This record gives sequence, structure tokens and C-alpha cells, in this order.
Amino acid sequence: MERFALAPDQLTEFARCIKDGGVVAYPTEAMFGLGCDPANQSAVARLCALKERSLEQGVILACGTFEQTLPYVRWDLVPQGRLAAIHRSWPGPVTWVLPASDLVPAWIRGRHAGVAVRVSAHTPIVALCGVLGGPVVSTSANLHGHAPARSVEAVEGYFAHQLDALLDAPIGELGTATKIFDAMTGQALRG
Repeated sequence: MERFALAPDQLTEFARCIKDGGVVAYPTEAMFGLGCDPANQSAVARLCALKERSLEQGVILACGTFEQTLPYVRWDLVPQGRLAAIHRSWPGPVTWVLPASDLVPAWIRGRHAGVAVRVSAHTPIVALCGVLGGPVVSTSANLHGHAPARSVEAVEGYFAHQLDALLDAPIGELGTATKIFDAMTGQALRG
């Protein structure tokens, strides 16, 4: 597993690894996450296999800007009253399950009709999505049902040489996984 820093030239190389179909680890708001190109079905399948997690569960799309959500979400279907709450929570450590556009493949949604999306304020995610020009898959870097990796050493302990690259930068100060809400009902799904 090759390590990269947050420096612009290194971030470009890290993003290239993702665009070339790699499965990577990177720091999120609370822990290290596993990521890949959401448009690459085999990369998403490999990521889920590494985690020992079913593709049926779906994955989160982490975005660096609100604009990056537009191709993936049917914003016209979100209740007007919920839009204000979503906008208040972003950018930030809140994930919303939103009506998926036709561009969202089954390997991202899993068994769900909606798509889980977060517009992050965490510098490494914002920078990475900026270089990628769109979202990155985001799921905790751990085996399914195990404690999340909060350090590079923990990522290596779980995945050793199974990942293509790791972005060695600080995780955020959030103590737990991001909250998840259903945009259609407002119901808390996690957190």
C-alpha cells in the first residue's frame, strides 16, 4: 500500500490511483474510510469484499461541494421543509439518504431506492473530491462489524497489503461515525 501526503502533487497521484480503479483509505471526519471511484463497479465490489460487507448495504458518496451532489440526487423530490435542514447541516458530518437519480447504479444504492450522500467540510475529503472532480465512495475502514480504524496503523492492521494507497493525513475530531438521516421522512437512521 503506497502512502501519499496531502500535498497537491501527492494528492493528484492518489486521485489517479482511484480513477485507475484502486481501492484506497483516506481520513474522514471521525475515522479512516475506504474509498474508490463510485462509477467503477469492480472497485466497489472489491471494496465491499475487503470489508466483508454485502453489496446490498450500499455505500455513501462523500462530496466536497454541494454541486457535486447534483448528478446523483433528484433534488426536486425532496420535501421543501427538509431542504433547509439539509443545507444547514452541509458542509458537515451529516449524511442524508436522498432520492437517487438514474445515474446512481445499484452497486452504490445496494437494496435501497435512495442514495446516501454527505457534503464534507473535512479538508482531506474536500481536497480529494476537488481533484477527482466529483464524489468518492465513503465507508469505514474496518472489517464489517469491527471497530473503525482511527490511525494509519489500524488501517494497516485490517488491510495490510490489500489496499492500493493510503492518504496519510489527520482524521477529524468527530468522535463517532457521521449521523445519517432519511431526507424524505427526517428520521435518524444512524446517530
